[in-house]
Amino acid sequence: MSIFLNADSRLVVQGMTGSEGTKHTRRMVASGAQVVAGVTPGKAGQEVDGIPVFNTVGDAMAATGANVSVVFVPPRFTKGAVVEAVDAGMPLVVVITEGVPVADTAWFFQYAQNSGTTRIIGPNCPGIISPGQSNAGIIPADITKAGRIGLVSKSGTLTYQMMYELRDIGFSTAVGIGGDPIIGTTHIDCLAAFEDDPDTDAIVMIGEIGGDAEERAAAFIKDNVTKPVVGYVAGFTAPEGKTMGHAGAIVSGSSGTAAAKQEALEAVGVKVGKTPSETAALMRALMTDS
Repeated sequence: MSIFLNADSRLVVQGMTGSEGTKHTRRMVASGAQVVAGVTPGKAGQEVDGIPVFNTVGDAMAATGANVSVVFVPPRFTKGAVVEAVDAGMPLVVVITEGVPVADTAWFFQYAQNSGTTRIIGPNCPGIISPGQSNAGIIPADITKAGRIGLVSKSGTLTYQMMYELRDIGFSTAVGIGGDPIIGTTHIDCLAAFEDDPDTDAIVMIGEIGGDAEERAAAFIKDNVTKPVVGYVAGFTAPEGKTMGHAGAIVSGSSGTAAAKQEALEAVGVKVGKTPSETAALMRALMTDS
């Protein structure tokens, strides 16, 4: 199994005819994902490498049975693209776009919640991959293999590093949830899904400074997760009061510091590495022992 994405996932790419959309469509197809349609308003009837383009998500779903949308549209059009996918009843919408106004994200996330049908991953994220099954987003498909580790990460590049460092063991699913202040799928959502996934034996969780998502995840792990969890928190050396890289990563006082997050996670039995490599080593030891 896997979480959220599997071999039966049929992908539509919103913004497929743009340069980023076209490039990453080709990479997803090369990795074995079933990309069945593209959506760009006004370009129905065109094709990208033989994949048909439709005017609307509804048209694409009706013609192809698509059940996942990957959004590669500019920030100012992202809200409209997500709303269109939600209105069409798309079960999973993966928003890759960076720089989406937080007010827009807040609006379309609530809209999706109210729909009761659509899960959003992102925005400002690398997407989700279930190695050997499907790939929705920009995560490189050739850096790891299928296996029994679940990975949830706020950081894109650290997602890739962790996948590569543990490539000999492999992953059921890796989810890049994004680093914005408001995101559609949280650490907790992924932890719950991995806990319920029979093909995931252990979980790696990568957080970063700012906010309290990791502290809340620690509380969730204590009460709800029986599988072993290993963690890493990016930003141990970050200066106070400065936003680091991601819009959501800002520290004030002891709130949101890497040390505070490490403490919260270790208090519930999560082993936390000081570096990504140390975290990978902790997971390797865990998987080798089991």
